[in-house]
Amino acid sequence: MGSDPDGMPCQVSPGERLNVFALVIYIPDPLGRFLDDLRREVVPHCNPRAHVSVLPPRPLAVDWSAATTQVRALTDGCAPFEVEVRDVRVFPVTDVVYLGIGDGFSTLDRMHSSMNRGTLEFREPFSYHPHITLAQEIPHEDVASVQELACRRWAEYRGRRGFRAERAVFVQNTVQNCWIDLAAFSLGEVTVR
Repeated sequence: MGSDPDGMPCQVSPGERLNVFALVIYIPDPLGRFLDDLRREVVPHCNPRAHVSVLPPRPLAVDWSAATTQVRALTDGCAPFEVEVRDVRVFPVTDVVYLGIGDGFSTLDRMHSSMNRGTLEFREPFSYHPHITLAQEIPHEDVASVQELACRRWAEYRGRRGFRAERAVFVQNTVQNCWIDLAAFSLGEVTVR
């Protein structure tokens, strides 16, 4: 999200932007870089930026800047929190290979529930399940080998298997499937009086 397939910042005209938005929490380096490299290994030509979606992709019935008012109000009241990254799994219906979330799962679920209303409401095709995507839209017959490779690489990783969620980013998709960062929101910005 935020760059083209060559890793360069997205340069798109307004006519190339789609009415498809999401709210994500990017995973910082070194874990984020490892996950991006892993995703490119299991799905060549992928344009990753490791993240957990708070609001999966959705159309908006209002201008995106109007929706940010709701996002800001909700992120202001949510304190930063720890996210634990667990094992490699597969969603059975979609064959998406992903990393599960331990600590932080319920906080992400609460954030999603509180934000999926008003200007941001969308009837999602699947129940919300916080995760980190490693591979999607791969042929069914390749799922087992992709999962096996992802498991091996994840077992080799020696860094911290978690991160502190401190900021959410509102993003928009384009016709080239290049996600553009529109606005960032620090968690817990509300001043206590």
